[in-house]
Amino acid sequence: MMTTDTQRPRPGAAILRTALRRNIGAMIAGTVLMGLYQAAETAFPIALGLIVEHTMQDRSLGSLGVSIGSLAVIITTVSLSWRFGMRVLQKANTTEAHRWRVQVAACGLQPVARDVDGLKSGEILTIATEDADQTADIIEVVPLLVSSLVAVVVAAVALSLADIRLGLLVIVGTVGILSILAVMSQRIGSSTQEQQAKVARAGAKVADLIIGLRPLHGFGGNHAAFGSYRRVSTDAKRQAITVARVNGAYAGTALALNAVLAAAVSLTAGWLAFGGQISIGELVMAVGLAQFIMEPLKMFSEMPKYVMIARASAERMALVLSAPPVTAPGPERPAPGGDLEVDGVRHGTLRGLKFTVAAGEFVAIAPYQPRAAADLVAVLAVNAAPPAYEGMVRLCGQELADLSVEAVREHMLVNPYDAEIFGGTLRTNIDPSGSSRTLPEAVEASMLTDVVALHRDGLDYAVRDRGANLSGGQRQRLSLARALAADTDVLVLHNPTTAVDAVTEQLIARNIAKLRRGRTTLVITSSPALLDAADRVLVLDEGVITAEDTHRNLLAGDEDYCLAVAR
Repeated sequence: MMTTDTQRPRPGAAILRTALRRNIGAMIAGTVLMGLYQAAETAFPIALGLIVEHTMQDRSLGSLGVSIGSLAVIITTVSLSWRFGMRVLQKANTTEAHRWRVQVAACGLQPVARDVDGLKSGEILTIATEDADQTADIIEVVPLLVSSLVAVVVAAVALSLADIRLGLLVIVGTVGILSILAVMSQRIGSSTQEQQAKVARAGAKVADLIIGLRPLHGFGGNHAAFGSYRRVSTDAKRQAITVARVNGAYAGTALALNAVLAAAVSLTAGWLAFGGQISIGELVMAVGLAQFIMEPLKMFSEMPKYVMIARASAERMALVLSAPPVTAPGPERPAPGGDLEVDGVRHGTLRGLKFTVAAGEFVAIAPYQPRAAADLVAVLAVNAAPPAYEGMVRLCGQELADLSVEAVREHMLVNPYDAEIFGGTLRTNIDPSGSSRTLPEAVEASMLTDVVALHRDGLDYAVRDRGANLSGGQRQRLSLARALAADTDVLVLHNPTTAVDAVTEQLIARNIAKLRRGRTTLVITSSPALLDAADRVLVLDEGVITAEDTHRNLLAGDEDYCLAVAR
């Protein structure tokens, strides 16, 4: 994975250099094969000219047979060199694009988020797909550029042998065409970069809408949200039209210039043949080459455009790959045990929060303000890195700042109330790694047994993306089963039963207490059933712990607590 380098002024260029360096072998092989292809293509009109020049004059069957054999060799070379050259290059292109996709995805999925200048998940997805593909195209661009240059050089040399003026015309015309198109390609690069940014923003807006569609419908905010997306997508459409216009102008200009050069070569050759300065065979060769070089010239003239597009995409990938992490996690791992201590934490609505959960204890936190619960969950899940808040969180006596994030999450699982459900099966959602030793117990404790029994496939019942074919309560119980099946030393649950009925909630509360007996468990909830199952309850009000006792004692002696949790 690329690291941050503040001294590097052009991270996009560095990404392109990395792609080229990693695929130098494939590019050399592809360049040789594609150069052979272009040379053989160029040899075809040259061979036709020689046939007219010599074979038709001699009118010899032997010469005609040699000529036909030569054309067969040329055609075979053209076919095989193109086939294997493109196979090598496209394989390298696809592999390189995959490498960049994995790197961008790894940055987006890092336990400690990177500072990506406000990029949303939808934008990162666009960068990991379209931009990664367009960046990897540089691997094909360079060999095709070189092979096209080979074709132009061979054509220029062959025409120069007939008449130096024809060769000079090709060289000067090619330089002029590329100079004009190089200027135009810069506009394409900047326009493409802007288009990709707007498409990414539209993608991020779609992702937000999909996630929040049901709540939006609930309070009638869907029309305003759709209007917001319409504006973003309209901007992306307009920019796409602008890019298409620029690309169209570029392609039209390139085609027109190439046609002018081909016509100029043909007319000059005809004028020289009319004056007797070149032979009929050389005229045939010149006209054939003039028609042929339009294709490599077209390819040659398009390369600056693709280079600028690749550069623009690489610059966008650099936004993610070169972004520094929010914090540098420590290298240590938690010591054996399961105690959890929050000491004077100030973050969001938390105001010097302090509490301790002893190893093996089942503690519930009753938050009077939902925002305070969300802030606490963010701190415990290391979504808010230690530098983002004051105070300390200690796991098994060690500060979170000294521990690696991966190790923290292996030791302490924080399961949010809105945990994602993935496309697959019930089994793969509960036990993604296939290594859980407590899967049956987790299914039973979460009361997911009725969902399993409802379907013929049982745990292998297919689940759609985001659990679209499950009810809200089923999705919540599936998420809880996954958390319990992980069987971590410390488990933190945030509102795990808000979408289930009261009877099921009672059973789940008892099951969690039974399954987690002897393991450290912290539940942040206002559910009376879970609060009653806990060894003790901490009341979180205005960012601090204001009361501590059993659920029943608090019900008996704290009126505010009764109003907050009684149903």
